[in-house]
Amino acid sequence: MRKPDDAPEQEGGEPFLSRWARKKEEARQAPPPAKQEADAKSPAPELPPVESLTPESDYRAFFHPKVNEDVRRAALKKLFSDPRFNVMDGLDTYIDDYSKAEAIPPAMMAMMKSAQDILRWAREDKEALDRKEAQQAAAKQKALEPPAASPVAGTSQAAASQVAPVAPDAPRKDA
Repeated sequence: MRKPDDAPEQEGGEPFLSRWARKKEEARQAPPPAKQEADAKSPAPELPPVESLTPESDYRAFFHPKVNEDVRRAALKKLFSDPRFNVMDGLDTYIDDYSKAEAIPPAMMAMMKSAQDILRWAREDKEALDRKEAQQAAAKQKALEPPAASPVAGTSQAAASQVAPVAPDAPRKDA
């Protein structure tokens, strides 16, 4: 890396940083520029009527310190009401009125319809999955429950309730 003293020399052989430091010191020691008191002491200039101003008129007199602010604003308003100053810049991207919605083109509407179909299919798949999980949970619950007493095979519920229970040690008649 170079040292500041090794900096390339410019303008008469003086290194850049030395020249910069010298100019900065000269600027500090120089007296401040005199304010334009001559304009403040002079009377306000004669101004043409605002109604007679055109874009080609000289507007410098309206910027004199003694000119009333309302008169200055009226003159500037007159100047900038000219159509030449009302040309829209092509780079103004955020100035449109977005409160007025434009019609959606049919191609975009078809894409949106496709997206709705995809969402409907996803919803149907989720509902089918939920039904399957509910059936599995019911089957699991049914498997965990003890079996209920079932009636005698081949008889109706009413007939089974009228049949007398058989003792396990009792011999069978049909055997």
